[in-house]
Amino acid sequence: PGWKYFIGRRPMTPDDLCFMPASELAPLFRGKKLSPVELCEAVLARIERLEPQLNAFVVWDGDAAMDQARAAEQALTSGQNVGPLTGMPVTIKDLAVTADLPTQRGSMTMKGEVFGADTPFVTRLREAGAVVLGKTTTSEFGWKGVSHAPLTGITHNPWKHGFNAGASSAGAGVAAAAGYGPLHQGSDGAGSIRMPSHFCGIFGIKPSFGRVPSWPVGNSDQVSHNGPMTRSVMDSALMLKTMAGPHHLDHYSLESPPEDYPGLLKKDLGGLRVAYSPDLGHARVDPEVADLVAAGVTVFEDMGCHVEQVGGDQLAFVRDGLEMIRFFWAVHETANYGHLLDQWEDQLDPGLVACIKAGAGYSALDYMSMRARKLAYMEAWHRFMDNYDLLLTPAVSVAAFPADQLNPDHWPQHEWDWVQWAEFSYPFNFSNQPAASVPCGFTGNGLPVGLQIVAKRFDDLGVLQAAAAFEAARPWADKRPAL
Repeated sequence: PGWKYFIGRRPMTPDDLCFMPASELAPLFRGKKLSPVELCEAVLARIERLEPQLNAFVVWDGDAAMDQARAAEQALTSGQNVGPLTGMPVTIKDLAVTADLPTQRGSMTMKGEVFGADTPFVTRLREAGAVVLGKTTTSEFGWKGVSHAPLTGITHNPWKHGFNAGASSAGAGVAAAAGYGPLHQGSDGAGSIRMPSHFCGIFGIKPSFGRVPSWPVGNSDQVSHNGPMTRSVMDSALMLKTMAGPHHLDHYSLESPPEDYPGLLKKDLGGLRVAYSPDLGHARVDPEVADLVAAGVTVFEDMGCHVEQVGGDQLAFVRDGLEMIRFFWAVHETANYGHLLDQWEDQLDPGLVACIKAGAGYSALDYMSMRARKLAYMEAWHRFMDNYDLLLTPAVSVAAFPADQLNPDHWPQHEWDWVQWAEFSYPFNFSNQPAASVPCGFTGNGLPVGLQIVAKRFDDLGVLQAAAAFEAARPWADKRPAL
């Protein structure tokens, strides 16, 4: 009962299709055992059933998605050369500009705005054959690590209604966890791919800065990275290969073309030098999160890695990041959005207003002095990584908490500072290194926890290979929230 599809001898419901990875869907499409139209119908039906209960979407366009799915089906059946993502549903975060869908960035100040052009990675996803479903929710202008915005309200954690789904890519994280198709795009300026991946129990990678080009180019001192959020590492590898590569409109984009991430994904990790830091020498971590991460680290030991716990003098420089992230976060918000206060203050996120006001009054000399400290901090991270292939840490200090709060009840409260429970994220935005969150278990209350994997700058493949090996040892894709 309820079975609609048979893949080989395997009976499947429409919801089963919604959770299938792109890596398994592609051969079914090419073998004409499944149609992109059937998949799109199943995914749209699931979205219509679960929205706005989860509130992962700002807007979706089912008619346009079905038109794209029919075009993909026609291309497949006619024997045309098709792209690697032909027929695959994908969502785009509402910070990324799109030609045909509004880009509102969680703010009443941008309600209904349509840019009329796609950012380069959206163009690449479309050209690869992906079916764009719609735009996923974000905190206002991506400013905080909590899944709430004035325009859209709370985006709910799929594992516990009313709880934080994490950071500004929350809608993408929820969509991936809830089975809204296989591929979801996020961006990460201080953890906004890794935090929702941690809170929602999925995989997300922040690639090296510049790996995925961005337009318009952000004015936040080179910290925001675009990347994939998926239920499997292979799907992120497929998606990243499509999104990555140089582009003339982004002068920070890396010149080198992407590696064959899917083809090179499997690797024996034996002999790798792995640093493990449970606290980066200073960060507070809830005990249950710390225990799950520590258990995850033993998997790397079992795979033959040389794991060394690090801290103390080795990471003394990391503490300097605390002052820097609070300074830069506030000053950048002031510079980019301070002009909105006169007209819009009462309709902006109150925490954002407080953050903007905290960043006022600094001089250009203050900024350049702090930036010099940041450059030294970046160099210290790269010198530290000279001695290791990978660094393992918690992805976030806490499990999900109520989404109407900036901080958990048992943590210090502040009018705008949420970074205190996200001390593991921003260092690798500053340093431009690739970093990912992989699911490593659940708390006693059934909330997901992520293990962070960091590699040297440019070694995006190394992060993906380590995550794939961990996934093979401790698979997570069969875990679905009971929605």
